[in-house]
Amino acid sequence: MKVSLFITCLADLFYPEVGKDVVEILEDLGCDVDFPKQQTCCGQPAYNSGYHKETKTAAKHMIETFAGAEYVVAPSGSCVMMVHEFPHLFTKGEMEWKQKAKELANKTYEFTQFVVEVLGKVDLGAELHKKVTVHTSCHMNRLMGIKEPPQKLLKHVKGLEVVPLSHSYDCCGFGGTFSVKMPEISEQMVDEKVKHITDTEAELLIGMDCSCLMNINGRLNRKGIPIEVKHIAQVLNSGRK
Repeated sequence: MKVSLFITCLADLFYPEVGKDVVEILEDLGCDVDFPKQQTCCGQPAYNSGYHKETKTAAKHMIETFAGAEYVVAPSGSCVMMVHEFPHLFTKGEMEWKQKAKELANKTYEFTQFVVEVLGKVDLGAELHKKVTVHTSCHMNRLMGIKEPPQKLLKHVKGLEVVPLSHSYDCCGFGGTFSVKMPEISEQMVDEKVKHITDTEAELLIGMDCSCLMNINGRLNRKGIPIEVKHIAQVLNSGRK
């Protein structure tokens, strides 16, 4: 099975170790992983800001970049959701691009979704002896409907104690350009999220989107709260032989 890694901007620039863990896991599961170097931003910041013409340019580039891929996998439900929005960017007069966009969307998966639903794996042999809680990202949970795959995978991590997070489905306040345009509201939202996290007394926060993790981790650091933050791929690649 051939898989093309869609690394996403944030993972590429701020969390390259997440990409490394994703590749190691997929290769150990028998996948032939490649990395199209021409890939760029999926266009979500422009899309969320109403610049759909500019988003269409980014979408066309991504469609062409991954045209030859059998499967496309990304460590971000948010960016995968944007790829699934690509077909809606094109009008009836652009049916060729609309069809290509549909083809890309149909073969693009969030990392945990791909592992569980396509590869059929739930126990990756991971081991991590920590008390943890889990933040579910908005795009992945609400828009993509990806809820069970992360739970199934974490359930099989040896030594992991998962503590429920109150209001786990609440947004962390990042929301792409939202945190830049409305920083005061964003700050209140992430403060509320941080409070719920600290209430669990967990040592580690696990998430599936680097954008959420960057936002929450930044607030934890500013408040001097010593809670680790990791992407689920880092946890699933822990202690594996």
